[in-house]
Amino acid sequence: MDTLQGYIDYVTFLNPENGFIVAKFKEKQKKEFTTIVGVMPSVQVGEALLLEGDWKSHPHFGRQFEVKGYSVEIPSDIVGIQKYLESGLIKGIGPVYAEKIVKKFKEKTLDVIDDDPMRLLEIEGIGKKRIEMIRTNWNEQKIIRQVIIFLRTHNISPTYAQKIYKIYGNSSIEKVKENPYILAKDIAGIGFKIADNIAEKLGFEKSSPLRIASGIEYVLFELTNSGHTCYPIDNFLQKSQKILEVDEDIIKTQLDGLIINNHIIKELLEKDGEKKEFIWLKSFYNFEKNIAKELNRIENASSNLRQIDIDKAIDWSQKKLNIELAWNQKKAIFESIDKKLHIITGGPGTGKSTITNAILKISEALTDSIYLAAPTGRAAKRLAEITQKKAFTIHSLLEVDFVSSGFKKNENNPLKCDLIIIDEASMIDTLLLYHLLKAIPSNAKVIFVGDIDQLPSVGAGNTLKDMIASEKVAYTKLTEIYRQAKDSKIISNAHLINKAEMPDIHTDEKSDFRFIYLEDLAEIEKKILKLVEFEIPKKKKFHPLNDIQVISPMKRGQVGIENLNLVLQNALNPSAKPLYRAGRRFHEKDKVMQIRNNYSKNVFNGDIGKILHIDTINQEVDIGFEDKVVTYDFSELDEIALAYCVSVHKYQGSECQCIIMPIHTTHFKLLQKNLLYTAITRGKKLVILIGTTKALAIAVKNKEVLKRHTGLENAIRNISDNAQDIFLPGF
Repeated sequence: MDTLQGYIDYVTFLNPENGFIVAKFKEKQKKEFTTIVGVMPSVQVGEALLLEGDWKSHPHFGRQFEVKGYSVEIPSDIVGIQKYLESGLIKGIGPVYAEKIVKKFKEKTLDVIDDDPMRLLEIEGIGKKRIEMIRTNWNEQKIIRQVIIFLRTHNISPTYAQKIYKIYGNSSIEKVKENPYILAKDIAGIGFKIADNIAEKLGFEKSSPLRIASGIEYVLFELTNSGHTCYPIDNFLQKSQKILEVDEDIIKTQLDGLIINNHIIKELLEKDGEKKEFIWLKSFYNFEKNIAKELNRIENASSNLRQIDIDKAIDWSQKKLNIELAWNQKKAIFESIDKKLHIITGGPGTGKSTITNAILKISEALTDSIYLAAPTGRAAKRLAEITQKKAFTIHSLLEVDFVSSGFKKNENNPLKCDLIIIDEASMIDTLLLYHLLKAIPSNAKVIFVGDIDQLPSVGAGNTLKDMIASEKVAYTKLTEIYRQAKDSKIISNAHLINKAEMPDIHTDEKSDFRFIYLEDLAEIEKKILKLVEFEIPKKKKFHPLNDIQVISPMKRGQVGIENLNLVLQNALNPSAKPLYRAGRRFHEKDKVMQIRNNYSKNVFNGDIGKILHIDTINQEVDIGFEDKVVTYDFSELDEIALAYCVSVHKYQGSECQCIIMPIHTTHFKLLQKNLLYTAITRGKKLVILIGTTKALAIAVKNKEVLKRHTGLENAIRNISDNAQDIFLPGF
């Protein structure tokens, strides 16, 4: 095996999934660059490396060095030191200061930073505040390098080193050695298997009580990430046995202990006509019980609004709005005005927006204390456009508390309103519904509007469906498509798909719905690129980034989310100076998405923004969202993903002028009716499906929705018997 010593000058290709890179490597005492290839997660441009590997000859790209192993070194020559400091690895130093510092201190530069950082005052433009930033970050990097070395000895990607340091600080290694399983709970991206691998190398036995207890809680937590709030105990034991690879009796013993100690809740539920034992994480059990209590509280309290002749009010609203309502629409309005709690559900074109406006018109004659809200920023914006009234996201309505990572509005500080209308209610997960309901005053009316045939929420639960299924919350289901909506192929095809019938794909280029038949994956990729970059902007005058959204059913593969993001980024927003962080490549002006809730930044899962500025000196990225600019430290960029192409689930609740989606049999596992239905209903003016009729038929006929196990339906149904139970804390 050969060795090379030098630094990475430029990264040509990076696979964010496995850390495989192709890069230009500058060896010591050599003028030419060496092409290196290999799995090297988290290495940065400018890092000095000692590489181990073999020379290979590639048929197209020539001689390459295939990296088998590597270690990060401190650079020793002037060029390497300058490249290292220019890379942005040390906060407070960028290309300009790097050049000045190295010019002044030459080979002693790193010794000066390490031992006598106040000498940096000799550099013009550097003050005490910047020196403190450099010194703090330099010392952090020392500990992070120790964590990297520790992780490497256990074959763990150094990508996680900075995350681990951020959580555990100077005691990072000691914490991990004491209980490696905390990593699976605390560090995003580290699952039980990675933590278990470290534990095994540290000498933890497979049957260790700590391992089994941590494994049980981890499996339950992962199930909440798949949408379940609870799980049948028998299925859980089978699933956890596969992961933990120990006897089922050992798992059952530990599970019983967790149940006795009230860390996990066990309860008998009736599902599909039979009774089964289910288990919950304590927090989710309490969320569901409290949702049921809150619904019961609101339902049984009197309303602040005076009683009116609703039929006359409906006739009056028709005149005021210059509309003619159908019988079912009038029924939905009547029930919403009459009841304390009401749900309106229906597909596109069934009149939900018209009904919302009529309810508002009537209610505004009774009170000016009305709130409109939706789960996402885009859904709230759409609601505001429909009603010409201010609409909030649920998070902003509840006022995020940055200190507690909760909300300021709650049972002790409720919202002041007589009516609240919540749109896109199918997107509300269990946790958010719990926080929303406890902040609603007892005398307020509550109306949920949503489409139960869409995909359920990204977070755990199936709240809108469960409320309807409980038969305790009044609802109106809209089924008829009205007037102008009938002229839209998007809407008519969405309803055909919802009825498990094939959509009309024989449309011309003037139609708002098109199907392009292509079988070859490479051809589908090319067509998507051509449509986004040239054809649609030219014909429809749509902006490639603002008005067109590519969505895909799957993450991997040639027409999966990850590859399409890279292809579209290269075409629509190339950059000579990309930022590589968290296994991803970022450019200024990139279209990006927040991929998990961050209460301290007031940004949430699914929010789409644009990178405005990348500051390599202060290691910060400014991202503009619809109503704000949010600053991210480089170490926080694992919360951000490219959004040129996104999943159907992540785009739920949003709309775009044009939606493009590949549909291919390689997506077989995720070809489902409600996924296709949700995807199509995201398009406002144009929907283009590209793929095969076989894949389309599979999706249309596949009514099997990935079942979510929840306890909310039962909790609501049974609440009347136990309405006086004490209030259960969430977390």
